[in-house]
Amino acid sequence: MPYVPHTQADTEAMLSVIGVPSIDNLFREIPDNLKVAPGSLNLPPALDEHRLMAHLSEIAAKNLDCTKLVCFLGAGIYDRYIPSTVGAVISRGEFLTAYTPYQPEASQGYLQTIYEFQTMVSELYGMDLANASMYDGATSMAEAAIMSVGIKGKDKVVVSEAVHPHYRQVLATYCWSIGIHVETVPASSGVTTSWNADEASCIIVQYPNFFGCIEDLAAARAAADAAGALLIVVADPVACALLKSPGSYGADVVVGEGQPMGIAMGLGGPVVGLFACKKEFVRHIPGRIVGKTKELHGDRPGYVMTLRTREQDIRREKATSNICTNEALMALAATVYMIALGKNGMTTVATSSVRNTQYAISALSSAGFSVKFKGKVFGEFVISLPKNATEVRDAMLGEGFLAGLPLGAYYKGMDDDLLVAVTEIRTKEQIDAFVSALTEVTK
Repeated sequence: MPYVPHTQADTEAMLSVIGVPSIDNLFREIPDNLKVAPGSLNLPPALDEHRLMAHLSEIAAKNLDCTKLVCFLGAGIYDRYIPSTVGAVISRGEFLTAYTPYQPEASQGYLQTIYEFQTMVSELYGMDLANASMYDGATSMAEAAIMSVGIKGKDKVVVSEAVHPHYRQVLATYCWSIGIHVETVPASSGVTTSWNADEASCIIVQYPNFFGCIEDLAAARAAADAAGALLIVVADPVACALLKSPGSYGADVVVGEGQPMGIAMGLGGPVVGLFACKKEFVRHIPGRIVGKTKELHGDRPGYVMTLRTREQDIRREKATSNICTNEALMALAATVYMIALGKNGMTTVATSSVRNTQYAISALSSAGFSVKFKGKVFGEFVISLPKNATEVRDAMLGEGFLAGLPLGAYYKGMDDDLLVAVTEIRTKEQIDAFVSALTEVTK
């Protein structure tokens, strides 16, 4: 054990204290057939630190990432521009190394940023209030569904097939563990056209949905009302800078993924969940809320953790969830992003995404590719290819493109369909090159 600094005497003394004859005896519960015999791995000779770093750099250089590829992959995590302001702020020691701000007297700065985060998320979604950051969009949606069961007292959840497949997998896992029935309604035309919401505690719809299509939230609201259910909307916060907010349609709960607002893709994480709702449900929400108050002596504003209805703070049977930490640093990144861009800036990002998407659709259609679902889309759309989408995706890597998401693994009969995302940072030249390469690869 060359990396363990203890001497033989140190090791023997520690083993003596705990009453174990040898280090091997510490691992006696592991079956012998699962243990690797000494010298059996045929490892190469050890390297010094400099040569080891050079070797690892060579291996890392073989990876393909968005510094080498033009990204047309979205499906929940998006390649958007991150202002340099974001990195400058979140790398400050008082933010980067801080944990949950339990002590308000020592955490006013962090508490204020969380309060601002809640305020801006509420405004984007058109809701009364938002909580402090959740883990990610998928768990936010699952927590919202469980919350609806607690409010309505009905153990059925209805979710559209056009909601992100990974989100629905998380929902199924959460609900299975506590005996909640999940019913999925079809979206064969790319949007949800009918709801079977009888005896449901909630219906869940995505806006824009997984295929990039704009769902009819007014129809979803009417279906929820007819069934006496809550309406839960999974909303893209960037899209909400341009589209009519879910709150204006009467959504009861709005959840989403905050990654598009100033957070790097990072192989899928870390990310940050968004959760907003009507004021009447404030005592049912998971996570926590930071509130604004005043000093006891004087009028200076102060920020405090107002609500934490979780099992670490109250009796387990009274807890609303097991969300036991948060993504405060990622929430800070989203906060700085929203502040840096402002309302006009976020609207510009959303508008540019729409224009680039429409140009890409036009260019692909002119090249002979078919857009699978008709109707309005935001930033994402599905194209049907003349050959298997996974094969096309892999071939496009060699052309310098991360082409999109093949849908065959998630939807039956869609093996030749590719989900393509176009953000505000894709240029006309990149889109034209993408169409040209796709044309060659699919010949």
